Amino acid sequence: MRNIIGDIKFDFMGRYQFACIVSGALLTIAVLAIAIRGLSLGVDFTGGFTIEVGYEQAPDLTEIRTALATGDLPDSTVQTFGTSTDILIRMAPKEGASDAEISTDVLRILGEASDSEVSVRRVEFVGPQVGEELREKGGIAILTALFGIIVYIWFRFEKKFSVGSVLALVHDVVITVGFFALFQIEFDLTILAAILAVIGYSLNDTIVVFDRIRENFRLMRSGTPAEIMNTSISQTLSRTVITSGTTLLVLLSLFFFGGKIIHGFSLALLVGVVIGTYSSIFVASLAVLRLGITKEDLMPVEKEGADLEDSMP
Repeated sequence: MRNIIGDIKFDFMGRYQFACIVSGALLTIAVLAIAIRGLSLGVDFTGGFTIEVGYEQAPDLTEIRTALATGDLPDSTVQTFGTSTDILIRMAPKEGASDAEISTDVLRILGEASDSEVSVRRVEFVGPQVGEELREKGGIAILTALFGIIVYIWFRFEKKFSVGSVLALVHDVVITVGFFALFQIEFDLTILAAILAVIGYSLNDTIVVFDRIRENFRLMRSGTPAEIMNTSISQTLSRTVITSGTTLLVLLSLFFFGGKIIHGFSLALLVGVVIGTYSSIFVASLAVLRLGITKEDLMPVEKEGADLEDSMP
């Protein structure tokens, strides 16, 4: 199909059935995963101990996990922190055990399992009440961001655009969170930060498309709303592909070479960027079209008496 200026474009708006099937399937899987399996919350949300230990030589993480499990500390998460000789251990609280007792037990277990000298750098405890407060504030942060976006898009564009953008953002957040629930990947504060970053990235991509749609609705004198939106998306497609592609290259580098400490963060952004790029084209724009956007909705509002002011000398 060709638009009115003769450029070849894809019929994005004609793919609404494909978009509904894909988004419906992903959302169903995500919601079921969250409802049935739930999130594997990290120590940041559930409460527990965070212990940083240092080795003289790089240890084997598998041996550390085995030693902790054998030493009656089975629910421990072990990962490198900074360098290969710095190890971060996260574990659930142990009833009746103080910080000093926990650090002593960990130091003893690791010392017996390794020939290298082990030293405890720091021990931090997050109580269950603090974890619950972090969960509540994290949810409030996401809801506040979505509300602010609704207001911003409503005033900058039009209320139908605000509904489409929020639907796309909810779509992105639910699918990304559902991914972590489905595969039971630990969900902590860094993942929450990545979710908020996904909201910002997806919104920026959506606004670029919406800007071109609004511009073309005012400039193109013929063509249906679907044709104008197809033209607008096609015109921004190269920018979207380049931006998403370069972002994914950076995230893949972080995922494979950034270390365990940012593994979950980079994974959340990888999923979010892919879903966000898809939703800015097929979810946000299709929602606006289905809500019945017209040229009249986007025409500047003429002030009363403007004709009289123009005719005055």
